[in-house]
Amino acid sequence: MKRQLLALGFGLAATPAMAACDDLRALALPAATVTEAGVVSSLTIGGVAVPLARPACRVLVTARPSADSDVRIAVVMPEGAAWNGKFVQVGNGGFAGQIPWFLITLALSKGYAAAGTDDGHQDPDGTSAKWALGHPEKVIDFGWRAVKTTTDVAKAVIAAHGPAPSRNFFFGCSDGGREALMTAQRYPRDFDGIVAGAPAWPWTRMLGIAGEVVRESLLPGRSLPATKLPALQAAALAACGKGERYIADPRACRFDPGVLACKGGDSATCLMPGEVKTARLLYNGRRDPITGKPFPGLRPGAEALPGSWGSWGRAAGSDPTAEATSRGFPWNHFAYLVKEDPRFDLRTLTDADIRAGHKRWAGTLNADNPDLRAFRAAGGKLLSYHGWNDPAISPGLSLEYRAAARKATPGLDASYRLFMVPGMLHCSGGDAPVTVDWLTVLDQWVATGTAPQTLTATHGDGRTQVLVAEK
Repeated sequence: MKRQLLALGFGLAATPAMAACDDLRALALPAATVTEAGVVSSLTIGGVAVPLARPACRVLVTARPSADSDVRIAVVMPEGAAWNGKFVQVGNGGFAGQIPWFLITLALSKGYAAAGTDDGHQDPDGTSAKWALGHPEKVIDFGWRAVKTTTDVAKAVIAAHGPAPSRNFFFGCSDGGREALMTAQRYPRDFDGIVAGAPAWPWTRMLGIAGEVVRESLLPGRSLPATKLPALQAAALAACGKGERYIADPRACRFDPGVLACKGGDSATCLMPGEVKTARLLYNGRRDPITGKPFPGLRPGAEALPGSWGSWGRAAGSDPTAEATSRGFPWNHFAYLVKEDPRFDLRTLTDADIRAGHKRWAGTLNADNPDLRAFRAAGGKLLSYHGWNDPAISPGLSLEYRAAARKATPGLDASYRLFMVPGMLHCSGGDAPVTVDWLTVLDQWVATGTAPQTLTATHGDGRTQVLVAEK
């Protein structure tokens, strides 16, 4: 058995073998080591043991594709008849730093074998990029290499434990959506189907704009207090909500926060002149220093919801300067990857800094290649979604990528569907029917060959809305 496992690990010829879970400790993998293998009845998520419906084989691997790499990988497989014969790799969020156990558990509950990675560094703070300082190989791991390594390791582990999967899928949102697009672009034959939710595909451009927004909002009189978000949301819904709790037709909405301009003194129900400027900046976007073209902004109608603007630094917190000097995604990006100075202050950010970061890291971090001809030729299916009220990643970015991909890839519509979801926040949530089982939709598309044209999103209170694929 050990000889067969070694042969499988190095891709050599071997008679088919189905190794018991514990025996996978002997599996040899290129530039990687199995550190644990065994059957488990629960998985730990955030320090809490979550019981599994059925026992599963959990295999932990440490991979070192470079001398400075430390990629942690988990592969978990339902035992016996509980497995549906398919594999799904799940993506990360933010700057990663932890294996996405929640998504792995969710995939297991649907019968899939699942795998995920920490993207090559260990940090419980997904907004932190301090791991990148002086470690360019770890940035490469985060950018794309850890995901590819995980794909190869997971397929080898699954094949050693039983038959190879009949179908392979990737599911990710946010940074995981970026990973999803990166995989379709770089490794078009690795997966039969890919879900890319709210993808952060233009990473260097997106964080450059986010840094500029922080800089502008910290000018005198420009901070937008979180206490004013309820008034902003109410005004947007009054203008475009048509009596609903969300804006069902965002494209038709024309909302100017200037309608809330204070007529007398300051209050929680009106905006001072500088606050109006900041709100307009958030809605309208600004010029992109990289492309010279407008960079899309956010959409109105969900500003005050939990998990919306107040949670993503769009409004001032108790210490607004911290976003510029010691925390937040744009600060971490510029402090550790671009300026390489933990004392960096975003209030000094320049267009030259943004262009320098783009020049250095775009090829590693951006999933911006619109040419999906190889993915389409391989029969791959790409299902993408984005919430119209995403407070973290502008929904306009998904529309921008789709337009570029359709131009660069003839016949792409047969392989690519994008659904924009009214009322949805970042990846999920919102006071609207936004729930769709995206993985099941993708699986059915791959199985039947029939691309989804409409989907029905639901809410826990029974509300529904019909989503129509972008044309």
